[in-house]
Amino acid sequence: MKFASVLIAGVAMFAASAAFAQDVTGDAAAGEKVFNKCKACHSVEGKNKVGPHLNGVIGRTAGTVEDYKYSKAMHEAGEHGVVWDAPTLETYLVKPKDLVKGTKMAFAGLKKKEDIDNVIAYLEQFSGE
Repeated sequence: MKFASVLIAGVAMFAASAAFAQDVTGDAAAGEKVFNKCKACHSVEGKNKVGPHLNGVIGRTAGTVEDYKYSKAMHEAGEHGVVWDAPTLETYLVKPKDLVKGTKMAFAGLKKKEDIDNVIAYLEQFSGE
């Protein structure tokens, strides 16, 4: 299946970026500012917008927010075991369509590792919700 090759490519990207993804030591306050780039589509108030809400995203299986219509590719990612943790988010946030080909997320990605670490630190504040 097409998704299997995408998943393999994603795993290879993840392995290649192991040094990039070891310890996220971001600044949540700075991450809140980076999150402004995400606010048009995502919220941390538990409400879906153009994209799913990101409350509890850390540790959540891809494609599983209730009442959100995901792309087929994102559903398949979840069915194949993609769980949003810091390393997976780091890979995804660099270029979403490289990890989940066919995602409807139009965002091109974040370029700076510091921005990625910071936005993940910000999202971790909402992981228990």
